[in-house]
Amino acid sequence: MPSSAAITSGVQRLVLYETRARYFLVGSNEAQTKHRVLKIDRTEPKDLVIIDDKHVYSQQELRDLLDRLDLGNRTKMGQKGSSGFNRAVSAFGIVGFVRFLEGYYIILITKRRKTADIGGHSIYKIEDTNMIYIPNDSVRVAHPDEARYVRIFQNVDLSSNFYFSYNYDLSHSLQFNLTLLRNTCDLGKTEDVLPQSRQDSFDIFEDEGLPTQVVLGVRSEPYAKYVWNSKLLEKVQDTLHPDWLMYIIHGFCGQSKLLIYGRPVYVTLIARRSCRFAGTRFLKRGANCEGDVANEVETEQIVHDASVMTFSAGSYSSYVQVRGSVPLYWSQDISTMMPKPPIRLDQADPYATVAAQHFDQMLKRFGSPIIILNLVKKREKRKHEKILSEELFPAVTNLNQFLPPDHCIEYIAWDMARYTKSKLCNVLDRLGLIAESVVRRTGFFMNRPDLHCHTLRPDERWGDLGGHVTAYGRMQTGVLRTNCVDCLDRTNTAQFMVGKCALAYQLYALGMVDKPRLQFDTDCVRLFEELYEDHGDTLSLQYGGSQLVHRVKTYRKIAPWTQHSKDIMQTLSRYYSNAFSDADRQDAINLFLQVFQPSESKPHLWELPTDFYLHQKNTMVLPQDRRSYTFWWSDGILSYLPLPYDEVLCEENMKHVSLKRLDRYNESIDIYTEFFKPFELTCFDDTYCVTMTNSARDFMPKTVGVDPSPFTVRKPEETGKSVLGKSSRDEAVLQRKTAASAPPPHSEEAVSSSSEDDSEDEREDDGSVSQRSTPIKLAEPGDGGRTQEDYPRQPARETYGLSLSDFPAEEDVMIYHRFAHLGQNQHKVERTSQLAGPKQLESIINLCPVSYFSQDSIYEVQPPRVDRASQEVFECHIQTGLGLGRALHREDLLTYREYIKNRYM
Repeated sequence: MPSSAAITSGVQRLVLYETRARYFLVGSNEAQTKHRVLKIDRTEPKDLVIIDDKHVYSQQELRDLLDRLDLGNRTKMGQKGSSGFNRAVSAFGIVGFVRFLEGYYIILITKRRKTADIGGHSIYKIEDTNMIYIPNDSVRVAHPDEARYVRIFQNVDLSSNFYFSYNYDLSHSLQFNLTLLRNTCDLGKTEDVLPQSRQDSFDIFEDEGLPTQVVLGVRSEPYAKYVWNSKLLEKVQDTLHPDWLMYIIHGFCGQSKLLIYGRPVYVTLIARRSCRFAGTRFLKRGANCEGDVANEVETEQIVHDASVMTFSAGSYSSYVQVRGSVPLYWSQDISTMMPKPPIRLDQADPYATVAAQHFDQMLKRFGSPIIILNLVKKREKRKHEKILSEELFPAVTNLNQFLPPDHCIEYIAWDMARYTKSKLCNVLDRLGLIAESVVRRTGFFMNRPDLHCHTLRPDERWGDLGGHVTAYGRMQTGVLRTNCVDCLDRTNTAQFMVGKCALAYQLYALGMVDKPRLQFDTDCVRLFEELYEDHGDTLSLQYGGSQLVHRVKTYRKIAPWTQHSKDIMQTLSRYYSNAFSDADRQDAINLFLQVFQPSESKPHLWELPTDFYLHQKNTMVLPQDRRSYTFWWSDGILSYLPLPYDEVLCEENMKHVSLKRLDRYNESIDIYTEFFKPFELTCFDDTYCVTMTNSARDFMPKTVGVDPSPFTVRKPEETGKSVLGKSSRDEAVLQRKTAASAPPPHSEEAVSSSSEDDSEDEREDDGSVSQRSTPIKLAEPGDGGRTQEDYPRQPARETYGLSLSDFPAEEDVMIYHRFAHLGQNQHKVERTSQLAGPKQLESIINLCPVSYFSQDSIYEVQPPRVDRASQEVFECHIQTGLGLGRALHREDLLTYREYIKNRYM
């Protein structure tokens, strides 16, 4: 059975050349060995004319083509300085093409930054873009409202939390991508690689009879719900080669390194925001008529052993959960300028058709069971949030009566806000119990079978774990759907607790912990909590206009008093954003997603009284085929449950996957070259793995004699992020970075205790300083004559980690004598000169020399013996240098043949 791999895009670097009549867009792979060319017509004022010849150019062919274009666009023959062929911009990908009232624009990514790595596949964040008008000035038909549409479109900041990858499908989960790679032999239609010319088909090794090692290259269609530029590429996706199409997602992507006794484990968090019914906080509530809900985000946490890179040989695990608004027709009136506008139900839905369409999408993508965690309030003096619970529970009950009992939607309602106000209830303990039951029901994804150590030391909770177990590993079946009113603060804390529980099971499946349980105040959980807070702040800014107001520390009731003032500022910032800037942001999102397409025959975007009809398209026409109220799910879903329909082998799914037979050494599936980039000169300090958050560097204490395990519970002042406070008011302490060869810093245990009275702002400022630092005392103006002896000496415990004031115990002295005797036994010459010592200690310890050499001392050593195999390797090396080389190995011959074909043919 041939192996499979994801196809890497052949267009990763772009150069745009400009003439008066055309744009020439040259796309190259990362190694700059293969090139493609797009020709864009600039003489059409309102149409987009793009020609893709589908030809792959070599470096010499591209150079000849550019020389001919330069020669043909000169104003006068022989004048090199008057060329009309200019290089306009360099880029890394195409976001799409957009038109308002004049001609088309092309949007290019001009700056990127690597944010994560999954199996050798790099994930990049867009840092900067360039929007270029295509038609020439001579054919441009100006419109007075064009500039306003451009400003509205550019209000969507593409440099803020938009991500892409050249060879990893970010719109799908890791479970979908790896399941697809494993099932590629039966999926899709195979497209054979046919020679384009006689020169391409020429093979200097054709008489050798060596078979070509075939690898199936896999390319699948993205999940359109999470692709934010699908409408911008809609006009060209059928005419351009797939290498030109690059799909971006919006949300969050973060990665941290968990160092477990030197073994690196990467923890990655990816949040995909839905582009359907997308918008801002008060302007997008509930769901539309197609079952798409507001603020819908799919969060996936991926844990993998970074010591092995590839998907085929590495160990990878993932867990997915979802947040989204309550799937009902509801909204809030913001015209009253109230902090909490009243909730109103816009339409009656007695048969729960909107909820049925929403949960139909979830069953198709995630399987069963679908678990709803509803965190809205139950008891209120005046009905506000309770209105949603009273409508959601009957809707779920109505849908469940038609589902099989094994696949019913589970509903969990818990008033989190009420429990938070109670001093006797621990919110996170209750959430931990809910998280444990949820993870046991859904399971998680793992691409490896259970380890043998799980059989030797079984855990009772591991045996009760749900999901689908196969010969290749485990699959997650079903998903947890969490919601409150805004799906921001309470939802993020609940998702963190579920993710923390799933992380324990993932580390247990990788063999990193002996029990699937993690405790607070460990380096591992602190790293995970920091990652989730960044995730929550980012999603909150996108939807609510401010960062999180209530964090995990708030619900743990350990937040410092300064946090209350920050919460007030975040609340005011959220209120200001919702009242004054959300309308402009909503218009920008509608224009970017092409929900509204400008036209001279329609009213302008800013003239619309509401965008309700833009997102509720079915309300203007009578539906031709009405969905059944009883059989509300799509055809074929129930037959595959609890497995998700999108991941099974069926004819419908085959249409979205294409396979291509490639050689093993083809550049489009070479992950090694894609990841390590041996053709580039890079700086080690600029590599992504150095700048990534590291548990050992950023969280582990720098004191001596501390357990380096990231699963050890530590006090807040013992963590690596604790700051060094002032030891006295008359003494200023600065932090400076030291070299790697400098001695380790002093213990922070005694020093950090004095910083408890400092403000939180000082803690945050000091926390950004490098941890390998040494306190420096600044001399006062009148202390120039004081010597070093005038300063009080540091105690031994603060310097060495233990106190040396008392004489060592007799047992410790005996251990030291044994250690000294061990060193004496390693050298015969030294042992003969000290006959008295070893004879006295002969009764304590008697060791034999452990060296492999019969003569081994500081004076002489016997040369080692070389086996026959090593001698043959050395003789073969000498003969090759003399021109008497032997026949090449079959594997080396295959490698050399592919190198010659890819490089010179």
